Amino acid sequence: MVNRLKDATSPYLLQHQDNPVDWWPWGEEAFAEARRRDVPVLLSVGYAACHWCHVMAHQSFEDDETARLMNELTVPIKVDREERPDVDAVYMEATQAMTGQGGWPMTVFCTPDGTPFYCGTYFPREQFQRVVTAISTAWKDKRDEVLRQGAAVVDAIGGGARLPAGTPMTAEILDAGARSLHETYDEARGGFGGAPKFPPSMALEFLLRHHHRTGDARSLGAVVGTADAMARGGMYDQLAGGFARYSVDADWVVPHFEKMLYDNAQLLRLYTHLWRATGSELARRVADETAEFLLRDLRTAEGGFASALDADTDGVEGLTYAWTPDQLLEVLGQEDGWWAKDLLGVTASGTFEHGTSVLQLREDPDEPARWARIRSTLLDVRNRRPQPARDDKVVTAWNALAITALAEYGELTGQKSAVAAAVEAAELIERVHMVDGRLRRSSRDGRVGAAAGVLDDHGGLAEAYTVLHQVTGDGRWLGRAGELLDTVLTRFPAGEGGFFDTADDAETLVKRPQDPTDNAAPSGSSAAAGALLAYSALTASEPHHDAAVAALAKVGALAATHARFAGWACAVGEALLAGPAEVAVVGTGPAADELRRTAWASTAPGAVVVSGLPDAQGVPLLADRPLPGGRAAAYVCRGFVCGAPVTEPTDLAAALAGARA
Repeated sequence: MVNRLKDATSPYLLQHQDNPVDWWPWGEEAFAEARRRDVPVLLSVGYAACHWCHVMAHQSFEDDETARLMNELTVPIKVDREERPDVDAVYMEATQAMTGQGGWPMTVFCTPDGTPFYCGTYFPREQFQRVVTAISTAWKDKRDEVLRQGAAVVDAIGGGARLPAGTPMTAEILDAGARSLHETYDEARGGFGGAPKFPPSMALEFLLRHHHRTGDARSLGAVVGTADAMARGGMYDQLAGGFARYSVDADWVVPHFEKMLYDNAQLLRLYTHLWRATGSELARRVADETAEFLLRDLRTAEGGFASALDADTDGVEGLTYAWTPDQLLEVLGQEDGWWAKDLLGVTASGTFEHGTSVLQLREDPDEPARWARIRSTLLDVRNRRPQPARDDKVVTAWNALAITALAEYGELTGQKSAVAAAVEAAELIERVHMVDGRLRRSSRDGRVGAAAGVLDDHGGLAEAYTVLHQVTGDGRWLGRAGELLDTVLTRFPAGEGGFFDTADDAETLVKRPQDPTDNAAPSGSSAAAGALLAYSALTASEPHHDAAVAALAKVGALAATHARFAGWACAVGEALLAGPAEVAVVGTGPAADELRRTAWASTAPGAVVVSGLPDAQGVPLLADRPLPGGRAAAYVCRGFVCGAPVTEPTDLAAALAGARA
C-alpha cells in the first residue's frame, strides 16, 4: 500500500511512499490530525541524495514494528529540506540549540501546534524505537514538562544571535575578510581549515575579485591552489566531469559522492572566471567538463536542471565510481591498465573502501591522446554499471545558479549551446514556476510544487535574468528581474536593511526564518544584494542600489572576521566598491564584436555589459549612446556617469582596468 506521499512532486518524499509509516506531507491537515488524536508530531527532514537518510529509512521507516510505533504514538510528517528550506531552517535551528549540532536526517518531535520539544538527527532502529516510546509516555504523563521544554526551545531560537546593523561593506571590511581567509588557508593542500573540506566557491570568487582590486598575490594564490587541488583530487569526477559534495579528508581524495546542482553551478562559474583571469588551461578544462556534466547528466526533459545525483548506488556509497587495479587491467589490457593505474592513483590497498580507489589526476598526462582514449573507455564501462539515482526536481534558486553560470560560460567561451540551455531553463521557470504572479520553489516533470518561493529563489533568479539580459540583449529578462526584485522589496523586508527568508504572506511557522549567512549556496540576503546591485547598474535605479548597500551592511561585521560564512556577500561587496563598471557597446559588425569580447574578458568585479544599437528597446544602458563618427564604440560608466566613448579594444581594456575604487 502507498501512503499520502504518493502525490508528492519531491523525489525524496516519493522514496517513502511505500513505507509502512503513515506519513503525512507538511501541512495544516497533519497538525490538525495531531490535535484530534492528542499525540505529538514526529517531523522527519532529509533529502534524496542523503546517505544517512537512506540508512535510517532502511533501518526504521521500512521496518513494520518501528512503523507501528510511529503510527500509533505520533503523527509522522516527512519533509524534503530542499523543497521546504523554510521548515528546515527553523527546525534545524531548534535542533542545534538543543543538541549543539545538526545534520540530516533531522528528527524533531513537536507539539500539535508545531513547537519543537525534542530534537535529534540519525537514530539507529532500536534507539529510535525507545525514543518514540519515551516521547509518547512523556506526552501523556509529563505534559507540563514537555510544554515548558518546547517553550524554552522557541524562546532560544526566537531571540537568536542578532548581527550588528549598519556596518558598511567598505574596503577595510573586505580586506579584513580576505585576511581571515588567509589565516585558515591550507598552504599544502588548498582549501580552508581541515577535514571535511567543502568546495568554498563563494569565498574563492570573493578572493578572485579582491585580487583584482588590490593585486594581493595571496588572494590569487589561494584561489589557484584550492581550485587546482579540488580539480586534481577524487572529489572531481575525472571521467565524467562535475564535483562531489565534499571531501571527507583534507587532501581532496575521498569524496562524499553525491553531486549537487548548486555546487556544480557555482564551481562552473568560478572556474570560468579563473580561466578568464589567469588563462589557466586546467581551469578551462574543468569549466568545459563541468558544463558538459550539467548539460548531459542533470538536464531534465523539460529543459531545467535536476537537483542532485545520489551518494549511493544500490545502497552502497561510491559503488559506481570506485576501481581496483584488476578492474583497470581487465578493461584496458595490461599496458594501458598499468599506465592508467599509476596515472589515476589506483592502488592495491585502495584509497577508498574494500580495496577500491577513487580516481585522481594529480599530474597532467604526458600522452594526452592516450588519456583521452582511456578516459572514454573507462567512462563507457562505468556507464554500464548500476547508476546512482537522480533527484530530478527543479529547484528555482539552484536552476538560477546554473542559468547564470552557463550563460556566462557560454558568452566567454563562445559555446552558444550553453547560452541556449540557460535560456531554455529560464523559460521553464517562467512558464511553470510562476503561478498567479508569484514564484514557486520547485517542480518535477513539468508539474509545479505547492511550496512558495523563498528569498534565495527570488534573488538568485533575478540575478540570472540580469545575466541573460546582458548575454542575449533581450529586454524581457531585465523587466522580469525588476518584477522579482519588486517582490523582494515589498514582501521580504525585515527592517534595518535586512530581509526575511520567507514572504510576509507565507505560512506561519514557529518563527519567521532570517539567516543572512552564506552556506553551501548564497543566502537569500546575499543573492538579493547581488541582484539588486546588478539591476541598479543596468537601470540606474538608486533605490535598488541603496537596498543592496543596506543588505550588505547586515553582514559587514561578520564579513570582516569570518568571511567563509559571508563569501558571496563579500564578492558582491567587491562589485559594489568597483562601481560596478557599466559597459555599453554600441554598433554592429566585427569592430563591435571585438569590443564586446574585450568587455566580457575584463575581471572588473560585477561589471555589467550590454551591446547593440543605440537606444535599443528594453536596454536602458544603451539609451543616448550615439555612434561616434558612425563607428562602433564602448562607453564605460559608473553610476551612469560615463567616460568618453572608446573605439579601440586596448583603450576599453585600460578603462576597465581603471574602473576601481
